[in-house]
Amino acid sequence: MTIYFYSTREQYGCFSNFSPHGFELDGAYWQTSEHYFQAQKFAGTPHADEIRQVKAPKDAAKMGRERKRPLRPDWEQVKDEIMRKAVLKKFETHAGIREILLATGDDEIVENSPIDYYWGCGADGSGKNMLGKILVEVREILREHTEEQSDAPV
Repeated sequence: MTIYFYSTREQYGCFSNFSPHGFELDGAYWQTSEHYFQAQKFAGTPHADEIRQVKAPKDAAKMGRERKRPLRPDWEQVKDEIMRKAVLKKFETHAGIREILLATGDDEIVENSPIDYYWGCGADGSGKNMLGKILVEVREILREHTEEQSDAPV
């Protein structure tokens, strides 16, 4: 089966980077994984903290896409790893959504974004779906952690 998600109001809305599941990472608190991801485009600059502090994830996304800010030169090389780190931390932090992710078994997960052909599947389904792939990777990592804990001697 394939699980599609996009809006935070849908059944699997917690898979969205806009879902209100904050976490601590790199010595700061992030309201959403979107805030963290967008801020990392400008890591080590005041722009990163400005993005961290905006209220809504859509504002963080908009600020991160503004090209008047100086994008870090290695962004294309590091963006997948940064997304993986944020998504993993989000699901490690919140047991409720971790259970939802683990309950998807071995199903494929697809960000059903009509506009994003990199993180989502795009309007025609031909996108790379990198966010969906990262969620599957994170599910596998969490599953291994869960198994290790249940195998640990009491």
